Amino acid sequence: MVELDDERLDAVFHALADSTRRTMLQLLAQGECSVGELGAPFRMSFAGASKHVKALERAGLVSRSVQGRAHVCRLEPAALASANAWLRYYEGFWNSHLDALEQELRRDNASRK
Repeated sequence: MVELDDERLDAVFHALADSTRRTMLQLLAQGECSVGELGAPFRMSFAGASKHVKALERAGLVSRSVQGRAHVCRLEPAALASANAWLRYYEGFWNSHLDALEQELRRDNASRK
């Protein structure tokens, strides 16, 4: 189970590491788009846009359906939950460590006065 979670998390962060794919996710947050519509802002071919969509699909961030000749993509935000949980853990870790550092610096300042 952990291996599967790790693989999914790796795929999510890999997908999010690319600015083109992040922009595609922003477009999909506004509603469904065809692969061609997702590639249009970047002036890329259908094949190029499709490669980015496949990376998003592997991560579980996007689902694609074929409607006639159009490949329509839909955002699947649930996949972001695992990445968000991972980031929140480290947010808590750093917040507690930085709070401890702040307290120590205040004690040090007070002892110098």
